[in-house]
Amino acid sequence: MGKLVAVVGSAGVGKTALVRALCRDGDFACGLEQHGTRPFQSLAAREPRFIFANQVDYLLLRAHQERELRRQSRTGLLDGGLDMDFHGFTRLFHARGWLTDAEFDLCRRLYEYIRFELPLPDLVIMLVADESTIVHRLEERRRINIASGQDISRLTAFLEEWLSGLGERLLRLDVSADDPGYRRIVPRLLPQIIRMLGQDCA
Repeated sequence: MGKLVAVVGSAGVGKTALVRALCRDGDFACGLEQHGTRPFQSLAAREPRFIFANQVDYLLLRAHQERELRRQSRTGLLDGGLDMDFHGFTRLFHARGWLTDAEFDLCRRLYEYIRFELPLPDLVIMLVADESTIVHRLEERRRINIASGQDISRLTAFLEEWLSGLGERLLRLDVSADDPGYRRIVPRLLPQIIRMLGQDCA
């Protein structure tokens, strides 16, 4: 079974950019959010009644990505992933009133069933940045956003609750001052990932 790394953090912090940068310089397989092609993402951004379908779709997508990445010999990278989609976004949308209690409970049951069948990522990289940097990145990027700048603190708090139980599986990176392509941080980060995973992945 291949190793799996999930890059998590607030919307707009630069998860996908880091995954792409790591894949550019290292030998990784990757699973991306696919925000532009998911069937409910653009609908959910306009009408909250599609949030439930969107979250179920993402939980199933991430489960499929994890299963496929685990089958490969190369280390797999995810931008966000199953745990972030539940502990971060699903909890956020429930708190915002966009998911009913019953819808949230169904998402929880689905997530717990999937996680029972699939092991946790071997490493979770939590990206953090100051709020003004994240808001600026959210405003600049050209993609579908459901979470907004006003959600940053709450989303981060939900993630921190989950991260508190990960122990040595967790690596925190402050990327407030990094360039959008992460060309400075990746050469230092690759050896750290290799060391924490205990295998050669680059």
